[in-house]
Amino acid sequence: MQEPAREVVAAFDLDGTLTDGGSVFRWLGHVAGAARAYRAAAELVGPLTLGALRSGPAADRSKERLFARLLEGRDVEEVAATSRNFIVEHLERHARPAVVARLRWHQHQGHPTVIVSASPELYVTVAAQRLGVDGAIGTRLATDETGRLTGRYEGRNCRGTEKARRLEEWLASRGGDPVLYAYGNSRGDRRMLERADFPFNVGRLGRLGRLRRYPRLPEA
Repeated sequence: MQEPAREVVAAFDLDGTLTDGGSVFRWLGHVAGAARAYRAAAELVGPLTLGALRSGPAADRSKERLFARLLEGRDVEEVAATSRNFIVEHLERHARPAVVARLRWHQHQGHPTVIVSASPELYVTVAAQRLGVDGAIGTRLATDETGRLTGRYEGRNCRGTEKARRLEEWLASRGGDPVLYAYGNSRGDRRMLERADFPFNVGRLGRLGRLRRYPRLPEA
């Protein structure tokens, strides 16, 4: 008796993969005001620079400190509404046609798709809805008992090992043992690509980038 074919699932990073560049600082400027966001970044220039250079926990901590400066005490529903407007416009301006075309190819084949991003889940979810993607995984933001943001993560920043763990959790919730395609552009995606049966590097630096060991998506 022939074994049933394994389901194919495609996982995409958001920033730098489905879209050009990063969204988080632009988002902070949108929800907190550009002047305030730049001022907070200037005050944290040391930790932010260290985080960019070292990545890993240093990057996670500096990002959380910036969130605390700009988001603490904000009503989560108000921020979510503003974030929806932001990500709709961001996708219109910054979507990468070649990578979105690859997403559409998977969708036309009937493959379930998921976005796995270090960006806040409250707008990654909206991005997934706009793109017709089945799942959305992002960094969760903690709230207090009154529904106000604390400026901290709920859990961990969704990058690196955490990104792979959250994806594995999502896949397990669906059951089965799927064939996994994964698309990323940076070292924060490396663990997710290691998990994939078919990993693709869509970073702009190509063979000079952190993911150079992985096949390129030719048209990206």
